[in-house]
Amino acid sequence: MKWFRNNIEIKESIVDYLENLFDDILNKNHKFKVSIGTDSQKISPFKYKFATVILITTYEELGGINVGRGGMMVYATYNHEFKASDKEIINERMVFEVSKSIEVAYHLSTLLDLYEVKLEIHADINPNPMFESNKALQQSVGYILGMGYNFKIKPDAIASSSCADKII
Repeated sequence: MKWFRNNIEIKESIVDYLENLFDDILNKNHKFKVSIGTDSQKISPFKYKFATVILITTYEELGGINVGRGGMMVYATYNHEFKASDKEIINERMVFEVSKSIEVAYHLSTLLDLYEVKLEIHADINPNPMFESNKALQQSVGYILGMGYNFKIKPDAIASSSCADKII
């Protein structure tokens, strides 16, 4: 995957880039957490554009209170075509989104463990059964938990529902 930050391609490996970024954050006496989320948008009947975001939110502890110090997005975009009927595609697409986020988390796991980073997988899935994405809720959450990650879904899944959504 080609990774970007502020529309500038990251030339080094994503692990090395994030390690330098984490060091910069810690040198400012800030703490941080990492969220990874993926969102998609239809571009033709079975073809979708995807964006996966690594969201780093920084904060500072001041007298027992956490004060936000901003956030940074590192992202990649790519296309994928599904070979399924319309009824199956929503489930497959939601699980594909989650699997891309988990794939990135797994790739970064050694670095995240080294820095003892709190990681969440954000799934762009609506808990309301009236929405199509809800059909994949159980399967996606089970997949995330089965891989040992914490998760958030809409409306709290900002890495996927807000950040990745804006990248596409």
